Amino acid sequence: MTALRLASTVFLSTVLCFAQARAQSAVEMTADPTHRLVLQNRYVRVFQVDVAPRSATLLHLHHHDYTFVTLGVAEVSNEVEGKNPVTLKLQDGETGFLAGNFAHLARNLSTSPLRSLIIEFLLDDSERNAPGRWDEDRALHILHGGTEEILFAKDGARASKVELQTAGIDPGRKSGPQLLLAVSDLVLRGDFSGTGASNLGMKSGDVKWFPHGLNQRATNVGTQTARYVVLEFQE
Repeated sequence: MTALRLASTVFLSTVLCFAQARAQSAVEMTADPTHRLVLQNRYVRVFQVDVAPRSATLLHLHHHDYTFVTLGVAEVSNEVEGKNPVTLKLQDGETGFLAGNFAHLARNLSTSPLRSLIIEFLLDDSERNAPGRWDEDRALHILHGGTEEILFAKDGARASKVELQTAGIDPGRKSGPQLLLAVSDLVLRGDFSGTGASNLGMKSGDVKWFPHGLNQRATNVGTQTARYVVLEFQE
C-alpha cells in the first residue's frame, strides 16, 4: 500500500469513527437535563425546556413528530446532526410543527433563558397518512374579545392559538381529548370538570390535559390578555 493510499485510508477511518461517535452520543430527551417530562399519555409526551443563556441542550433524539411552543423571545442555533447550523429568531408564543427521526441540539444565543414546550405526537406512525378529520386546518376566527387562529392539523391533532382580552370569551371546541398550553399567565373561568364553573389559573409554560375536551365556553377573568395554544385530538 502506498503512503498516499495509507493516508487516505487512515483519514476515512477517522471520519467514520468520528461520525459513529457523534451518532452514539445522541441521548434520549428524557436523559437531557434541559428537558423535563411533565405529561405523558397515549397521545403525547410533553416536555418543558429551559436552557440557560449562552448554553445548549445535549445532542438529543426526536423519534416522533412534534410541536414546539416558544415562551418568550429567543435566538437559537438549531444544530441538526449532519447539517449546517441554522440561526432562528423566535417570537413569544411562536408555534411550529417538525417531522421527527433526527438528532439535534439547540444552542441559546440570547442573554436570557430559552424556554419552550415540546409536544411529541406518539401516534404519528398510524395517524400521519390517515384521512383528514377536521373541517378546517387553517383559519382565523374572531371571538368575543379575542381571536382563535387554527395553525395546522397534523398526525391526528389540530393546533390553535388563542388570545383573549380581559372578559373575552373562548366558546370552546368539540368534545375529544385536548391539551391546553399556557403561553402567558392566565385565569380562565368555565366548567372545566363538568361539576360547575370554577377558575383555572395557569402560569406561562403550564400544561393541562382535558380527557373530554374544552367543549364549554371559558372567560378570561384575569387582569391581562390570556394567550394559550390548544391541541385537539380525535378519540
